Amino acid sequence: MARGQTLQRRQRILTTLQQSGEVQVDALAAWLNTSEVTIRKDLKALESSGLLLRRYGGAVPIPGDLAKSEASKVSNRKVAIAAAAARRIRDHQRLIIDYGSTTAALIPHLEHKRGLVVMSNSLAVARQLLALDNEPTLLMTGGTWDAQSESFQGQVAEQVLASYDFDHLFIGCDGIDLQRGTTTFNELMSLSRAMAKAAREVVVLAESDKIGRRIPNLELAWQQVDLLITDNGLTAEQQQSIESHGVRVETVAPAQG
Repeated sequence: MARGQTLQRRQRILTTLQQSGEVQVDALAAWLNTSEVTIRKDLKALESSGLLLRRYGGAVPIPGDLAKSEASKVSNRKVAIAAAAARRIRDHQRLIIDYGSTTAALIPHLEHKRGLVVMSNSLAVARQLLALDNEPTLLMTGGTWDAQSESFQGQVAEQVLASYDFDHLFIGCDGIDLQRGTTTFNELMSLSRAMAKAAREVVVLAESDKIGRRIPNLELAWQQVDLLITDNGLTAEQQQSIESHGVRVETVAPAQG
């Protein structure tokens, strides 16, 4: 199914949902002349984008307060950063996508990529990947579930990563120490380092307001990072400091509004 047709079909589903207050999979499949499997994938993708809530056999609208909360999670800066990261990805490449809202913003940009293999430690990332029409081959790290980060961690996950070779790692952070590297509130940093070892290029995706946050846990030292993609709130002095550690820096301008 062409991307344009998919987007048009999903927009019709949203319009119908807005008008009727509820939609059913079987009725949508008959009306749109497609399979129930396709409709379920549409509803999964729309739910991942925060546009509806799936219910048994169909979907309902997101309550107003919850919709505002979901929409606020992905800022214009994150969208611009994710779009810049996606431009580095070629068909048939092998990626690691770590958990986090900025890395998750990358996933819609993968819709037109072909033959990707993606490993993640995040169930949220996995759900979004499987909702793509052109879904990649998905690999999961496995391991021990960490409720704080909502991701898999631990030795099993690290051992799985050690068995693979990837083109890119896309990873976020809680903070950036100009002298040391990326920092995190999570005390489970060893998996991030295992991810970095398994990838030929390590790309950190972070909004500029994370620079200078005083967080004690060092996640990735600058020696483990190849590229930082951030927004244009980064100052010239901050960029020069980061680049002095041998890290490339790309800044992007977020859309207005």
